Amino acid sequence: MSSHPITTSPGILTIDLDALANNFCALRAAASGDCAAVIKANAYGLGVESVARRLFDEGCRHFFVANMAEGVELRGFLPEGSIFVFEGAFPGQEKTLLKANLTPVLNSVEQINYWRDAAAGTAVAVHIDTGMSRLGLSELEVEEVVKYNLLHSLDLEYVITHLACADEPSHPLNIDQLKIFNKLRARLPKSKTSIGNSAGTLIGKQYCGDLIRPGIALFGGNPFIQEPNPMKTVVSLHGAVIQVREITKTVNIGYGATYKIDSPARLATVGVGYADGYPRALSNCGHAFVAGKKVPVVGRVSMDLITLDISDISNEHVRVGEPVELLGTNISLDEIANHAGTIGYEILTGLGQRWSKRYIGI
Repeated sequence: MSSHPITTSPGILTIDLDALANNFCALRAAASGDCAAVIKANAYGLGVESVARRLFDEGCRHFFVANMAEGVELRGFLPEGSIFVFEGAFPGQEKTLLKANLTPVLNSVEQINYWRDAAAGTAVAVHIDTGMSRLGLSELEVEEVVKYNLLHSLDLEYVITHLACADEPSHPLNIDQLKIFNKLRARLPKSKTSIGNSAGTLIGKQYCGDLIRPGIALFGGNPFIQEPNPMKTVVSLHGAVIQVREITKTVNIGYGATYKIDSPARLATVGVGYADGYPRALSNCGHAFVAGKKVPVVGRVSMDLITLDISDISNEHVRVGEPVELLGTNISLDEIANHAGTIGYEILTGLGQRWSKRYIGI
């Protein structure tokens, strides 16, 4: 039986802050330099305040968030440290950004011009696009910045880029991006650099820069596609059995009757569904651990419920209230993501609001 009984619906989301701290320290050691933390989207769904405070206690002094609102929230309980806003700055935001002491990551000539006029003399980071074709200055825009000396009245703290294929260490785009970055950033005013994301940090010192920016690896996700996960497990999910059913004849299970089971059999219904972030794509292909045994999800995942085939577990070991591991030591984040046809990022950030959070090491 679990040491933490299920008392709420759908169950307990456990965040191991000691494992988080261990992952941070391991990444920092791998880079042999400064290590930031990407804690956008409520720290990947795990609770930004608890996560940020623990990382700060471990020595993290640089944090990256997606937008101004996330930065303001973070600054509310983290008065010290640098907070960078990936989306940069937009007209009308200057008062809020300056009041909260947030550093915009400027992604375009338009943003540079706006921020220079609105907040001359302040610290900024500049993002160069080297192969993502998403955010960041293109090569032509870098030339425009250089030609017109557009950064002359700003304090350029970091020049950054983002690697598109670092999760595949041998992908040729990695070295191509590095070459482009080194060429273009050399044309800008002298500053520190930030290159490595979670995977980039671990594929070579040349991909780190002066400041690494891990995200998913901090939270226990595998930064690589086809290599063993070097990170410690941070997140676990436990639901609870809310009904046990004895099957005495052949029956269909769930919406659409997509699974048929013959007797004799036993089913356990668990109070977790896609409203809680448990992917509907795990219908008839997901697994859980009950009483120390791996059991399959049978039938479709519905909004609030899943059904498990527990026929191989003796009666006395599965009762109403029995904890069910859906993610954790026995079922990794990446295993769930692979079965659901997605990535660990989406699993974590998609967890619903009904889970009761439990922090270890707070």
